[in-house]
Amino acid sequence: MAGIGFELRRLLRRDSYLGLLEAYGYAGLISSGPWVLSIIGVLLIGLMSLGTTGDRGEVVQFLVSVTWLMAGSLILTGILQLLFTRFIADRLFEKKSDVVVPNLMGALTLTSLAAMLIGVPVILFGFQATPIYELSLLTTFVVLCDIWIVVVFLTGMKAYRVILLVFVVGYATSVLAALFLAGQGAGLAGLMFGFLSGQALLLFLILWLVIRQYPGERFVEYRFLRRGQVYWSLAGTGFFYNLAIWADKFMFWFNPATSEPVIGPFRASVIYDIPIFLAYLSIIPGMAVFLVRIETDFAEIYDRFYDSVREGDTLQHIRLYKQRMVQIVRQGIYEIFKIQGMTVVILFLLGPHILDALGISRLYLTLFSIDLVAVGVQVLLLAILNVLFYLDRLWTAFAVCLLFLASNVFFTWLTLLAGPEFYGLGFAAAVILASLVGLTLLSRQLARLEYETFMLQ
Repeated sequence: MAGIGFELRRLLRRDSYLGLLEAYGYAGLISSGPWVLSIIGVLLIGLMSLGTTGDRGEVVQFLVSVTWLMAGSLILTGILQLLFTRFIADRLFEKKSDVVVPNLMGALTLTSLAAMLIGVPVILFGFQATPIYELSLLTTFVVLCDIWIVVVFLTGMKAYRVILLVFVVGYATSVLAALFLAGQGAGLAGLMFGFLSGQALLLFLILWLVIRQYPGERFVEYRFLRRGQVYWSLAGTGFFYNLAIWADKFMFWFNPATSEPVIGPFRASVIYDIPIFLAYLSIIPGMAVFLVRIETDFAEIYDRFYDSVREGDTLQHIRLYKQRMVQIVRQGIYEIFKIQGMTVVILFLLGPHILDALGISRLYLTLFSIDLVAVGVQVLLLAILNVLFYLDRLWTAFAVCLLFLASNVFFTWLTLLAGPEFYGLGFAAAVILASLVGLTLLSRQLARLEYETFMLQ
């Protein structure tokens, strides 16, 4: 879905600092906007509502509830996200844009149904809260699941200023509505319903953008589930990748020694949660560099390579394009290391001041520093997986994500046994191991690219 690539190349061709800043700004918005804005929005609601409600317990319950909703929705929709993205990308390549919206509606129908089937029993048997809170919790879970499906279209659109406005409006509505209802004495239920209001608005605004760009004649289709068009490796990759990201958090939440119950079945780990979520705000520069390099230089030379194969170009030209592709991947990884490394170093130095400004104890500083390194390497892992997707090495990407999950569970279990001074090292070791293995497999794939390209025909 190369829409963003065209736009980024147009901005970079200006050959000015303004064009460069715009390109990286848009890339940062599209690549990490939904996740980072979620964190910022929820933190703003939590911090500002303390002065409105005066009930710290309800604020903590809200923050923990949203965290669990985010985790559950990302893991559940991970099964469909990449699979559906590949289907849509293939249909757009075939110039069949009329099937986009009907199949999107089909995907949203299945996603909403699955979210309801999982959420209803949890609400009925796991909670003893007010009906408004429970209904808002369930509805928010469904809406978040649907949002993670529709955001896959954002890279294919060129209306980036509109997209930015949509996200700002959605999250501003969440913050303002939650604070207003909490100030009216609605408490926890008000915070949750206010957050739901903004997320629902965001979902329908994105749907409006998609429907406007991809008009279709039918309302609902399920062609993306037809035999021959389902890539089970992508379903497994999306599921295991999202589960791997949250595996260490779940282990800390369910360990009585490192967590405490908050509301219903939801638990939280004060010692572990705050540093990791603050660290995730640092990924914006690395993600912007990753998207700019992958969707401009690499995507362009990638197209040239496969066009030359299809059109019967000389072997010399094909190998030349392959060598250039390898150079761009190497350069992109180096730039991710450089930019994200600089970001990590700066945040290392500012870490004590950041914690002081947020009123967080400096005892979290060591864990915060470890998490900064871990999420920085995770950007590298995302870049590796993205290149593997481009090269259609889907089962290789699946294996890397499965390794990420297994190693995160194993190393986190070791750190729980070892004690607090080792907390965070499990996730860091897992993402580093998965990245190193992914780099090795990617290097082998690129070395044999022209041979395997011809042999697969």
